[in-house]
Amino acid sequence: MREQAAKPADEIPVTSSVPLRLPGEQEALFRQVLILFEKERLPYAVSGAFALQQHTGICRFTKDLDVFLTPQDMSAALKYLREHGFECEICDPIWLAKARRDDFFVDLITGMSNAVITVDRSWIERAHPATIVGVKTNVLAPEELLASKLFVTRRERFDGADIAHVIYCSRGKLEWSRVLDLAGEHWEIVLWALVLFRYIYPAHSRYVPQAVWQELLARFAKELRSPDPKARFRGSLIDEKMFAIDVKEWGLDDLLNECRARHPKISAPPHSCP
Repeated sequence: MREQAAKPADEIPVTSSVPLRLPGEQEALFRQVLILFEKERLPYAVSGAFALQQHTGICRFTKDLDVFLTPQDMSAALKYLREHGFECEICDPIWLAKARRDDFFVDLITGMSNAVITVDRSWIERAHPATIVGVKTNVLAPEELLASKLFVTRRERFDGADIAHVIYCSRGKLEWSRVLDLAGEHWEIVLWALVLFRYIYPAHSRYVPQAVWQELLARFAKELRSPDPKARFRGSLIDEKMFAIDVKEWGLDDLLNECRARHPKISAPPHSCP
């Protein structure tokens, strides 16, 4: 099959099923990381472009390898990478660390940046087998992949198309009870994603069971009939920059910082990453 060369990361990706040819050094680095984690039996699952390809067939350029793991396993992952010549950095103690060597990166992710969804061991246990750059490993299950994208709604990046593609390519086989469990009290974000899916694929709304539609629409109708006058502003959970005026000038709730303040922080191993 014809392969397409990788494009610069700052170009808007064009969806395609044509396999990408990663630069040799980048592929070798990804392979080394996966082999290392497999050897050390680190509980993890690959996400990002590789997981999307596994579940939808969409191939697109990725500048880094996205690895999901629990906050408790972060220190061990950073230790292993440091010992193999990577420069490590905790970019955000709520959810993200990076390991770099040369011009290539590994993103270590423990949840969402707004601290609403956190990876636990069930994410890893439910992962699906996959072969990535020649290594037998695992990628996030489609339900976790979908959940990981629910709050990626910012002006700079919007993963609604990815969610729609995951639903479409599932052909009705998603475990919606799992998706709703992961979303928890933020079920309206799931409904929003489903309405977008229905708009994009109007002939395929049956890929979401009628029971799911009915449950979420009934919840939504109930909220509309009896709105809670004390319900808190949630805009900062969507985008702290676009809704900064609401918090900083209009005096509305800052749920983002409240959630982040309550969230456990990831830490680096001694004498490792700053």
